[in-house]
Amino acid sequence: MAKTSITTLNMKRKFNVPAEKVFDAWTKADTIKKWMFTMEHTNKVAKSNPRVGGTWEVVDHRDGKDYRAIGEYKLVEPPAKLVFTFKMPQFSDLEDDITVEIESLESGCEMIFTQEINVIHEKDWTTEDIQKAHEDWKKDTEQGWHYMFLGLKELVEKGNITYPSF
Repeated sequence: MAKTSITTLNMKRKFNVPAEKVFDAWTKADTIKKWMFTMEHTNKVAKSNPRVGGTWEVVDHRDGKDYRAIGEYKLVEPPAKLVFTFKMPQFSDLEDDITVEIESLESGCEMIFTQEINVIHEKDWTTEDIQKAHEDWKKDTEQGWHYMFLGLKELVEKGNITYPSF
């Protein structure tokens, strides 16, 4: 098995809706299929059983290929905290841990997102190589979540997502 290490991605976002609405968007299949690793018009599967030990799954179909994301819920405390695993088995057997904390504010809520990202090492990597890989993986992962969180914000605040045309 390849050697790995972990780097941590932290992101925060504010929403002008109650914490319950954001929590539901993370756990209900009918909303997950609109924003999380997929878009409603490319989604083939969206499942969620938000309880400790329950699983979630998203299958997105683009350019003739299926992209599958799966995980298991480790902690479910509505509407404040969610901890789950994340894996895309077509790319790797490695599983990341994701924590979503949602704090109610006087107006709306704030989401604190943390992902423990498994970074695969190449043979003979130096400490500098590992550090650069951590920065690169974190940057790429953050970019993906940034776009998903834009969709999440639109979905919970406006009720739908205006998908860009590429």
